Amino acid sequence: MKRLNRVAAVGAMCVGLSFSALAQNVKVTPLGGIDGEFCAQDRALVFEDPNGTRILYDPGRTVAGASDPRLGKIDIILVSHMHGDHIGNAHSKAPNSGTCASPDLSVSAMPNSNAVNIALAKKSKIVTGSEMPPFFAAKLKANGGDPANSILARFGGSVTLSGVRIATVSALHSNGVDPDHIGGELGRAMKEAGIAGDVGLATGYVLRFSNGLVAYLSGDTGVTADQERVVRDLYQAKLAVMNMGDGFTTGPVEAAFVMNELVKPASVIASHANEVGTVGAKVRAGSKTEAFIKAVKVPVHVPLSGRTMEFDASGKCAAGC
Repeated sequence: MKRLNRVAAVGAMCVGLSFSALAQNVKVTPLGGIDGEFCAQDRALVFEDPNGTRILYDPGRTVAGASDPRLGKIDIILVSHMHGDHIGNAHSKAPNSGTCASPDLSVSAMPNSNAVNIALAKKSKIVTGSEMPPFFAAKLKANGGDPANSILARFGGSVTLSGVRIATVSALHSNGVDPDHIGGELGRAMKEAGIAGDVGLATGYVLRFSNGLVAYLSGDTGVTADQERVVRDLYQAKLAVMNMGDGFTTGPVEAAFVMNELVKPASVIASHANEVGTVGAKVRAGSKTEAFIKAVKVPVHVPLSGRTMEFDASGKCAAGC
């Protein structure tokens, strides 16, 4: 009986240690267009620090507004750049509206954006780099929010909020503000002239979570030397979220080069497919997602909407992948 009690005690201790280890992981939950799939418009990811801080990255068009039941508490919103598929110029009326190839985008978020409307409803802080913070501060103020909740983290600097350090890094991509965000006579004149507002350079992010995990969020970018010298050598990122959709950003071959030769993380989350990436939760044959997975030398995790993945401090997937 004593031996059985000792075995039971050891078993209970192992279970307890297992739960303790999982509690130290960073959780990543994609908020895409269709549950269990990786779809054309999917951009949004929620990162949850072990301390409970929740960060929404590029809400885009697949988060069904501030009332989307999948959001929960959102402490911080990161916007990589001002294009509609990242800031959210429109969004679906509810999760799973439309199809994977053509999601419902019937709800306009203009002139505010999905990101601003979520920040107002959740009382979130919006962290951006370059010249974007004044734009978000003005939008918050115009809608009764606190402009101080728009926070700057410019290249080479960082801010630490709720236990998570946030730094911005370069992203080689355009970053114009749609004139419909501006409105009025100025917005109309800009639209007629075919020009967008200037809010500086697009950005990527490097996050350091309380468990020590360092994650690189590429935003939309081409290949840059900073991905080696800054993201890898300075920040030593172990998890990467990498765009690979081609045309507007790096394609699968170029994105794989960034992962294999420049950043060299322990794990990668594919992003910005711009096409149907999965069918029935399986990677679609002949897709860019498949090409990217085959070309990358470390594990590539496909962000299936609603399915939470967990990553330890070393950047390796500990659960849900």
